[in-house]
Amino acid sequence: MHLRAILTLFFLLAGLMLPFASAAKKVAPPDGGDEVISEMSQAFKKGDRKRLSALLPKAQGHRLEPWAAYWELSARLDNASSEEIRAFLDRYAGSYQEDRLRNDWLLLLGKTGDWATFMAEYPKYRMGDDRSVRCFALLTEAQSSIGKDVSAQVKELWLALREVDEGCAAAAAQQLQAGKLKPDVAWMRARLAFENSRPHVAAQAIGLIDPKSAGRLSALYASPVRYLDDKVTALRSRTKELVTLALIRMATTDYEAAAAELNKLRWRTQLTEEERSWIWGVIGKRAAMRLSSGALNYFARGEDRFMHSDHLTWKARAALRGGAWPEVLKAIDAMPEAMRRDPSWVYWRARALLAMPGDPAAPRLARTLLESIASVRGFYEQLALEELGKPITAPPHPEPVTGTEKTAAQNNVGLARALYAIEIGLRSEGVREWNYHTNLHVPGGMNDRELLAAAALACEQQVWDRCINTSERTRGLIDLEQRFPMPLKSAVLQRTSQIELDPAYVYGLIRQESRFIMDARSSVGASGLMQVMPATARWTAKRIGLNNFKPHQITDRDTNIAIGTGYLKLVLENFDGSLPLAAAAYNAGPSRARNWRGQDGDPILETAIWAENIPFNETRDYVKKVMANTNIYAILISNKAQSLKARIGSVGPLRPGSAALDEDLP
Repeated sequence: MHLRAILTLFFLLAGLMLPFASAAKKVAPPDGGDEVISEMSQAFKKGDRKRLSALLPKAQGHRLEPWAAYWELSARLDNASSEEIRAFLDRYAGSYQEDRLRNDWLLLLGKTGDWATFMAEYPKYRMGDDRSVRCFALLTEAQSSIGKDVSAQVKELWLALREVDEGCAAAAAQQLQAGKLKPDVAWMRARLAFENSRPHVAAQAIGLIDPKSAGRLSALYASPVRYLDDKVTALRSRTKELVTLALIRMATTDYEAAAAELNKLRWRTQLTEEERSWIWGVIGKRAAMRLSSGALNYFARGEDRFMHSDHLTWKARAALRGGAWPEVLKAIDAMPEAMRRDPSWVYWRARALLAMPGDPAAPRLARTLLESIASVRGFYEQLALEELGKPITAPPHPEPVTGTEKTAAQNNVGLARALYAIEIGLRSEGVREWNYHTNLHVPGGMNDRELLAAAALACEQQVWDRCINTSERTRGLIDLEQRFPMPLKSAVLQRTSQIELDPAYVYGLIRQESRFIMDARSSVGASGLMQVMPATARWTAKRIGLNNFKPHQITDRDTNIAIGTGYLKLVLENFDGSLPLAAAAYNAGPSRARNWRGQDGDPILETAIWAENIPFNETRDYVKKVMANTNIYAILISNKAQSLKARIGSVGPLRPGSAALDEDLP
């Protein structure tokens, strides 16, 4: 089949699978320069092309004119001429908006199959971070006269995507049609999609190679047991893959039932070792996420080499929880190289080596591994310092930012525009533009000294999230006070002193919750510096004697601090003073944190092992970052070395007679 025909069919199918966007609320048109920009932002979100075109002349000369022009042209990009697009790119050359529009244009060119224009524009694309654009580029390379083999890159990009993506699916379709990718890759994408409850992604992938099988996925996903009951005859290769998907789906809802099913003789004889091993990986992962002591037994029934990297991480976690150091090492060694370089697995690999006697080379290798990550930068980096017997202290302060460096940051048009966008309420746009100009990977990106100067500029403007994130991007220099600022110091210290709460812990939590953004609001409704939920705010206000509390007061700085710290204090007391457990409860809720600490009779765990086994990705990351933050703030407040191991202690089951804090929570 011709490439254009493949793409036409693909995009027709893809279009049927896209969800409808929800309509945004209308706003009354305000007056004034900033108001015009704000209204254009809202019009862009609603896709109101006419309103954007009508308002654009009023934005001429405004500091955010490049944004206004981008919104107006991007909204009607499908009808704009090449000359009009290039005029915009020339007018705003070097800006974030130029690169953003080129990104949008490249996506459109890929979807419409205008490969000549795509190939002419792609080398000018500076960000290079859009996977769909990259896949379209690989597709053009594969179709060029050189005929470059791009199959490995297409496979990596396609399998890494969690959702439907037109560019990478189009490239995969072309590679499958050309025989460069095997159908097994599409089935692997379907497996990952089923495991992550995304049947529409699986349907798209299988539809590229076997539309008939793709049509069966909906019923199979809804009732895997019924599908498996019908499979009593010898299996063909694609039927076996459907059975694999059914067992994966069963494992995500009832891992014990899936294990019993997979143990049946017919599947032991008719499924391959690779297929069974993958399914055992899913079953083991689900058991590990439930903190089941039998998780390792499930993993042991499959081969590590056939499991996905995500399965291996959970095997390592289950082995840590069970004290099975040889299995920890085995699982980490089976991980892809890039994953093994992550500080978490570098640390645990070193610990596993130290826990295995008999190998005289193990201690030396473990020390080399620990030295490769030891620093104040994060949770495992700090633990590595202590494992090496080194104190956790502030690194040497870099030379102060010079007047020349400050002036250069102040004169950076992109940074100034980003700060102004944030100032008038366009935080998302401002953050994206700021990140673009401080990105090391963009040509002409900033070096360490320039990043420190940019961070200093954000600090001076009290845009604390950009101050912190920019300072964290430095590679060789660390300005600890810049990375860990202490806004509202008198208010925080006064409040924590009143209720006897560690100020370092409060700062560590606020830094992770809101990055000190006063009006921060999460997608689930948490508000303010300490990201307090409305129901939690009302409950806590009563507990701490804050009379006549009104919901709108939660965004008030002092009220938010009072309620947030009051709730944190109550949670901390309920969890026996354990900072990590209280952090988990603050993020995910007390009942979940209580379940995660184990049942009566479960072992007391080293907190790093307990934290690594938290089933929620967000909470696992949150607890580790809050504790690492807390240790750094303790260093800055006390001017003394700190021990992270001593601070986090150990975690064990709930003590008999302990009250459940959340019993009366709404």
